[in-house]
Amino acid sequence: MPAERERTLRRELAAALRLAARAGWTEAVANHFSVAVAPGSPRFLVNPRQVHFANVTASSLICVDSEDAGTMDRPDAPDPTAWALHGALHRKVPHARCVIHTHAKHATVLACLADSRMPAIDQNTAAFHDRVLIDTEYGGLAFAEEGARIAAMFTDPRKRVMVMGNHGVLVLGETVAEAFDRHYYFERAAETLITAYMTGRPLRVLSDAVAERTAAQNDAYPQQAERHFAEMMTILDREEPDYRD
Repeated sequence: MPAERERTLRRELAAALRLAARAGWTEAVANHFSVAVAPGSPRFLVNPRQVHFANVTASSLICVDSEDAGTMDRPDAPDPTAWALHGALHRKVPHARCVIHTHAKHATVLACLADSRMPAIDQNTAAFHDRVLIDTEYGGLAFAEEGARIAAMFTDPRKRVMVMGNHGVLVLGETVAEAFDRHYYFERAAETLITAYMTGRPLRVLSDAVAERTAAQNDAYPQQAERHFAEMMTILDREEPDYRD
């Protein structure tokens, strides 16, 4: 049932936002998560304008249509950068079912380096081997032109993470669970890499063959994202059940 599916998506997206707040991935009342209400649908849910992640509930999420040019005239219009960036992704990128954008600390540090590549130095970094886009053309806040430019870069369905140079990180997923899990592991991988750089000692980098094998194994690992997210939701159910309201 479409109505029941949307209720489920609302609870999942609200949970992802609450969990992001707990993880310290927030940037005041900025940054946005979104999810299409159905595969191929132009309609998507997104967090309301200038509400802290920790205060979002399932009912406070707004539903907008990526094809509706009058969206920003609504009384409950989303943040203009959320509309420009997430609207462009849901409109132009078929595999952008769920979109997470943050300025998480270590991913953003990586985005600030002249070389923002992620060498495979452990299992988590290897999971992203040849699966990350690096944007080096930051042009300011993600209004219409910047949102369209970023969306146009997602041409390879294997690459569902973007290191947004001088900005932050953007993660795509087929489900809320997949996008959340992917963001979680990318931030962990970035933390390991940045910490390794801080030692000033040479990195022990895996071969491309081993890194690709590890990434492929990770891609095929059964139910990892779903179980991770489900377990995190049980914690919220116990400690912050109002996210479901």
